[in-house]
Amino acid sequence: MRMVVKIGGSLLKEGVPENLLADLAALAPTTQVALVHGGGEVVTQMATKLGKEQRFVVSPDGIKSRYTDRETAEIYTMVMSGMLAKRLVLALRTKGVRAVSLTGLDGSLFQGKRKKKLVIVDERGRKLLIEGGYTGKVESVNSGLIDALMSGGYLPIVSPVAVGEDSEPLNIDGDRAAGSLASGISADAVVFLTNVDGLMLEGKLVESISAASASSRVSEVGFGMQKKVLAAVDAVNAGVKEAIICSGTREQPLSNALAHKGCTVIA
Repeated sequence: MRMVVKIGGSLLKEGVPENLLADLAALAPTTQVALVHGGGEVVTQMATKLGKEQRFVVSPDGIKSRYTDRETAEIYTMVMSGMLAKRLVLALRTKGVRAVSLTGLDGSLFQGKRKKKLVIVDERGRKLLIEGGYTGKVESVNSGLIDALMSGGYLPIVSPVAVGEDSEPLNIDGDRAAGSLASGISADAVVFLTNVDGLMLEGKLVESISAASASSRVSEVGFGMQKKVLAAVDAVNAGVKEAIICSGTREQPLSNALAHKGCTVIA
């Protein structure tokens, strides 16, 4: 079996959770796993220490995101790949798992397209058109690179940075990056680990939902979950068999997710 796991940044603020490490080690002998990690809060903290004020913008759909100029893109890449990814590599090493960290820049793993313009909504609710900065979306995935690492017995850890058409670094959404990677390498599943049990609608956990139904109800959830649902829907529509949203704080979070216990399955 082959799967992609997205680890939300909220799970990495205090280090790498022991329950997750143990579960990854248990799955490693029989499952090919690639990790994509978040860490936006840590990026913000480091940028503040370096004297670089961070700006966040909101799209007309209510999605909040970091506005990324060139300096912010470099700080983002530094923290994601130079700090957080290496923490994961070292933590997995303690469990006997051979991990390799890389960004979407390496080997053009993620070829992205830069957003030239962004439509945002200001504090007064007005729509504004601004320069796109160094943000983008994944256009293609170098699946051969991941295949080679997995075939060699390595667990790839991918930081969500893409290379643009002019060889510039692009900040890309981590959830969408995980979905793109999953479809690019023909994964059986993509699992989004977060700090809640899954998609909640009308106060109840949604255990199973179709991609079409999830897409039609995305406006009913907060923007953090919206991004995961949209990424999950995109992955399923692109051929991934199932997308799972679940809590990374439980014991055996991945094993339970694959068994469809206490999570949301989108298929």
